[in-house]
Amino acid sequence: MSDKRDLFAPRSAEDVKRLVAAQPLAWIVSGGGNAGFNATLLPLRPLEEDGKLLGFMGHFARGNAHLAALRADPRALILFLGVNGYISPSWMADRTQAPTWNYASAQFAAEIEFFEDPAEIRAHLDDLVGAMEAGRERAWSIPEMGARYEMLASRIVGFRARIKDARARFKLGQDERPDVLADILKGLDAGGHRELAAWMRDFNPGRA
Repeated sequence: MSDKRDLFAPRSAEDVKRLVAAQPLAWIVSGGGNAGFNATLLPLRPLEEDGKLLGFMGHFARGNAHLAALRADPRALILFLGVNGYISPSWMADRTQAPTWNYASAQFAAEIEFFEDPAEIRAHLDDLVGAMEAGRERAWSIPEMGARYEMLASRIVGFRARIKDARARFKLGQDERPDVLADILKGLDAGGHRELAAWMRDFNPGRA
C-alpha cells in the first residue's frame, strides 16, 4: 500500500501547472544563515516549453533590498500555497475524528536571472496583465496608462526563475474514509468553501 507521502503526490505535471495558474502569488525566499534571509511576495507567470513547466517570470521593484541579495546569490526557493482550509470534526458523524487542514502546495528550488531590456519588460507586463484581466468585464490594458507607463516601468527589474528542483503536495482528503470524506464535503459546501470542495472531489474520483 502507498504511504501518505505518495498518496498526496501530484498525479501528473498537470496538477502542478493547475496549482500555479490558480494561485499566481508566490513567496520568493532566499538567503539564510548568518546573512539572514529575504522573502518577497510576487505574482508570477509560468514559463513552459512543449507543455513542460521550466520556470517562472516576474519582476522586482528596484527599491527592494531583495534584488541586490539575489544579484549576489541567485538561488531562491519559490513557494505557492493554493486552495486550502480548516477541516472541522464538527461536520462529522464520527466525533472521534481529529481536526486537520487540507491544501495544495508546491515549492521550487530555482535560479534567478534578471533582465532590464524595456521590450522584454513590456512583453512580461503585457502577459501578466493579460492573464490577470482575462474574463473581466471592461478588462483593463497597459496602453490606458498613457505616459505613466514609462515612469512606472523604469522602477522595476524583470526576472526569470529557472526550476532546479520541484516538490508538490496535494492533501485533499485522499486518506479519509468514504463516510468521513462525504461529511467533510457536506460541511465545506454548507460553509461556502466550494473551491476547496471542488479540488477534493477532483482528487477523490469515485469516492466523493
